[in-house]
Amino acid sequence: MAILVLGGAGYIGSHTVYELIDAGRDVVVADNLLTGFRAAVHPKARFYELDIRDRKAVDALFEKETIEGVIHFAASSQVGESMVDPLKYYDNNLWGTTVLLQSMVAHGVDKIVFSSTAATYGEPERVPILESDRTEPTNCYGETKLAMERMMSWTSRAHGLRYVALRYFNACGAHPSGAIGEAHDPETHLIPLILQVPNGEREKISVFGDDYPTRDGTCVRDYIHVTDLAQAHILALDYLLAGGENNVFNLGNGVGFTVKEVIDVTRKVTGHPIPAEICPRRAGDPAQLVASSEKAKTVLGWKPQYAELDTIVSSAWTWHKNHPNGYQG
Repeated sequence: MAILVLGGAGYIGSHTVYELIDAGRDVVVADNLLTGFRAAVHPKARFYELDIRDRKAVDALFEKETIEGVIHFAASSQVGESMVDPLKYYDNNLWGTTVLLQSMVAHGVDKIVFSSTAATYGEPERVPILESDRTEPTNCYGETKLAMERMMSWTSRAHGLRYVALRYFNACGAHPSGAIGEAHDPETHLIPLILQVPNGEREKISVFGDDYPTRDGTCVRDYIHVTDLAQAHILALDYLLAGGENNVFNLGNGVGFTVKEVIDVTRKVTGHPIPAEICPRRAGDPAQLVASSEKAKTVLGWKPQYAELDTIVSSAWTWHKNHPNGYQG
């Protein structure tokens, strides 16, 4: 029996595949390679290049492979892009998930772990954020992810599907071996953007706003190492395989770091001065986004192993300095 990882050539998906393989699991990866990389797929995983919107291709995979559970990362995930091209997000994220669930139901595959997001909450009503807090997304990306959660809930009622939605915060870092890491084009995540300065790809890092009601005026975010996220997906799948009910979990360190603190740690790790320029606030940036992950720790037994910010940044720096062009060289 195999685990199917959709989007397994992407950033978090590829790290999850590595953790599954290390745990001795049989893994099948499917990815359309629009934003993922064939080189990121573990050599021991069986790879299918397909788009989950292609029902015939998805059906053929389920007919060829014996799948006991699905981990679903296949979605567009750029907040800014979702606001200027919302129909792309409804097509890829919602329609893709619709086709996937139709095929799962048709082939009797009834367990799925879903990569959701903290963007489902929108402006938080409190910090740290609890799973029971209101969900009012402020961007189309978060809206489609929340709709995907609801689609799974209704499919569960109608067809007995069981699912776990994992709402995570700022994924970061790279595999401890340095074999795989983060490669986005365009890059929008803070840590790799900062690392472009010591890598000679940009002269300075922009800090969007220093007048927020935080300890140093810059935004506070919860950074979680990608390997810890990967482990949570495996624990969630095992929870379902052991008979666990539908559930939603936050994944974060529960500790927030300001933009200035992240820059300072990156200066220490790289030994580079990393000039920073204060710029106007960006619209829609909440002052603080920090998760309460107590539920995941209690129910799933999850415990982040790479919680220290300097550990996270060091792993990212090892990857980026050795792969300045990502998987292209």
